[in-house]
Amino acid sequence: MTEIIRLDVHAHLIAFDGAPLARFTGVDWDPSARKLVVDGHAIGLANLFNPGALIAWMDEHRVERAWISVPPPVYRQQLAADDAARWAAALNDELIAIARENPDRFAPLLHLPVEHPGVAAQIVGAGQATGQRRFAMAAGAPSSVLSAPAYEALWQALDAVKGFLFLHPGEGCDARLDAFYLHNLLGNPVETAIAASHLVFGGVLERYPGIEICLAHAGGVTAALAGRWERGHVTVRPGLDAGKEAPRKALRRFCVDCIGHDRGALDLAASVFGPDRVLFGSDWPFPMGLPKPHAQLADLDPQSRKRIFCDNPQRFD
Repeated sequence: MTEIIRLDVHAHLIAFDGAPLARFTGVDWDPSARKLVVDGHAIGLANLFNPGALIAWMDEHRVERAWISVPPPVYRQQLAADDAARWAAALNDELIAIARENPDRFAPLLHLPVEHPGVAAQIVGAGQATGQRRFAMAAGAPSSVLSAPAYEALWQALDAVKGFLFLHPGEGCDARLDAFYLHNLLGNPVETAIAASHLVFGGVLERYPGIEICLAHAGGVTAALAGRWERGHVTVRPGLDAGKEAPRKALRRFCVDCIGHDRGALDLAASVFGPDRVLFGSDWPFPMGLPKPHAQLADLDPQSRKRIFCDNPQRFD
């Protein structure tokens, strides 16, 4: 019998349907095709609007619960602050409604607009009043530097609620990645590492130890860079503060999901972040995730599977 997976921290839904979102300029919903068009880009995965399909998948693969977040195609990082606040509120209302209908299976990771840290801090503060302490945010944008002073209010708010923050890469802006699906295959892992590097070298989690930050896709390329970052810290490369916590110690403050697609990558992630810091994530319903988790992680040793499927997530639930 396959093992029970206690919690999926990386599953995507948008809404029951896209009609409530279609009132926004630049957004259209085709109910017959169940297709949302956002700023000219079609979101054709119908299961993003089908919580029942996710529950059916969870039942098939013995996944007890999922923390649901919206996917990158609806981040809309170009919006001005007021528009971003209204858009985030609409997305979050839909996630909350889905979770309310299925409280034993889902909990929402409320979307925070990374490009507007003041708005993000306000969402965290408002969530505190309702007991919400789980959030998701894009790993960054060209103008979003997570070590910048503008983010201090957000980190303070998350620390105050002992918040869980899931960092997921958004769309890249490097034209060299237009070919070969490289925005996903290469850009996403790098974007996650850029976010992690600013948090590490900026000493963010050292200052705010109440925050749990989970990096998507096994941390992207972060684990592979841990030794290089440590060497830069030891030799005090220009711009680095030797008084800050060393990178290898700082990286132990993160957790990551298990979507590495390689036994060696997951072993490296466990060695860098800690074996108790690797959580189960599926990236449902995207094909770059783990649609068949038990088969795709079959080469892990039983102890590692038990930690990822059962033991580790219970520390964060």
